[in-house]
This record gives sequence, C-alpha cells and structure tokens, in this order.
Amino acid sequence: MKNPVVDQDLCTGCETCVSLCPDVFEMQGDKAFAANPGKCDACDCQEAMDTCPVEAIKWE
Repeated sequence: MKNPVVDQDLCTGCETCVSLCPDVFEMQGDKAFAANPGKCDACDCQEAMDTCPVEAIKWE
C-alpha cells in the first residue's frame, strides 16, 4: 500500500493538506508532514495532493 509523503524541500507550510486531511497531515514547525499515513481512508489524501500549490505531496 502506498502512503502520502510530504517533500520537506517543497512544502511552503500553507496548511492546505492539514485542513483537508487532519487525521493524516500535521504541522511540524513551519512544514507539513504525514503523521498518520495509514489513515488515508479517513479523508481524501488525493484531494490534498491535487490541491497542494507546490505539489509537495506524493505517493510512496
């Protein structure tokens, strides 16, 4: 199963992914990360990926 991963070099800290999928994404300092990648069924991770303004979220 693939999990969402936030590229820390690309992330601008806009918090869009956190707003769309708070069960999966959290902020750590000024960057987002996938704190609970296994919970993608609880929200729409693909929408978070598609909405990310810098395309920092990928499946791995």
